[in-house]
Amino acid sequence: MKQKTSEYLESHQSETSSKWREEAEWRRENKTWLIYSKRIAVMLLSYMKREHLTQSAMAERMHCTQQYVSKILKGTENLSLETLTKLEQAMGERLIAC
Repeated sequence: MKQKTSEYLESHQSETSSKWREEAEWRRENKTWLIYSKRIAVMLLSYMKREHLTQSAMAERMHCTQQYVSKILKGTENLSLETLTKLEQAMGERLIAC
């Protein structure tokens, strides 16, 4: 039985290696700022839904690309102070308090 299972798994093995370990280590190493990035992504998504804004419309307000707004909404973007300021100005809301 074990040999059949091993043979089956080997015959169905992917051609490309998985990056799950590297990705898991990256998430663990960056856990602290990823928490904030995800919170900001949720706040931005809520704002966009409330204001009926598309990613393109939000990008216009922020003076950036739609692709960058998409990255922010994924919650895995290490946001700079400049980007945080652009978000705050576009939303008219404070995201961080000092």
